[in-house]
Amino acid sequence: MIRIDGSAGEGGGQVLRTALGLSLVTGRAFQITRIRGQRRKPGLLGQHLTAVLAAQEIGQAEVSGAALRSGSLSFRPKSVRGGNYHFSIGTAGSCTLVFQAVMPALIRASGASTIILEGGTHNPFAPTFDYLKGAFLPLLEKLGLKAAAELERPGFYPAGGGRIRITIEPSVRLAPLQLGRCSNLRLRARAICAGLPGQIGRRELKVIQEQLPVSEQDSELLHYPRYGPGNVVAVYAQSDQLTEIFTGFGEKRVRAETVAAGVVAEVQQYLDAGVAVGPHLADQLLIPLALAGAGQLLTCRPTGHTLTNIRVIRQFLEKEIKLDQLDEQVWQIKV
Repeated sequence: MIRIDGSAGEGGGQVLRTALGLSLVTGRAFQITRIRGQRRKPGLLGQHLTAVLAAQEIGQAEVSGAALRSGSLSFRPKSVRGGNYHFSIGTAGSCTLVFQAVMPALIRASGASTIILEGGTHNPFAPTFDYLKGAFLPLLEKLGLKAAAELERPGFYPAGGGRIRITIEPSVRLAPLQLGRCSNLRLRARAICAGLPGQIGRRELKVIQEQLPVSEQDSELLHYPRYGPGNVVAVYAQSDQLTEIFTGFGEKRVRAETVAAGVVAEVQQYLDAGVAVGPHLADQLLIPLALAGAGQLLTCRPTGHTLTNIRVIRQFLEKEIKLDQLDEQVWQIKV
């Protein structure tokens, strides 16, 4: 039984999600205490409970402590089953974060899987559906998997109501991934306004066009009159190796120009580093790299999520994960 302190390091839901995914893959049971101990509202919220229940069903696991606001949980997986699954968060909690929790099991399942998730598809502090489809899943395919995602209905925080469908055909052996410096980079931008005036998105795109090498022709405004309210603006950085995506979310009493400026700052940091993998994508690639058994990438300064994720992975897998600073702006992660 692996024992995990859920308040250690970054101390959020990432600890639980990584533990669930790797428990399913390795068959090793774990007990976690002080779940999300560093958060203002600790314990299991709707999104986290849905991740537990999804992992329980996919892994036919014995679970205790699976209740809202629970601060501790024990999880004993049996065997992972591929197949068709449908889980509803019931709130605007992130569909993509629930997927993160079960993704390792679906990678290693005995057959193909289709998973439908209902909840939030575009949430602050979580990968958006667009990030999942455009940045993450194409890299899983480079590892040797076949993966596809479909947005059946968008769901913006705080209303939720979104629905996504993801299919994965697993692979017995994953190919090592090597991602280094950025080359042949092209930037484009997209703003989404759901149930809000399109003028908000146009103002955001104007800031991006003025401060980054993004032309008007490479900018797009999507308007969803039936969904929302919600506003998202993103810059897509497409290179020879991959597509990175940097996202900002509109907030009440926050100017559109301020939202866009925050995205510009993240993109500029990425451009200055000259690497293909941004800090959040590096965090999400840790488990696939560890399951592949080898690989390396260059990235920006690692986030607290990344450092915490490495610690949890080491508790489940006998893989050495090295994190080395190469210069002021570039770090190397090597498995």
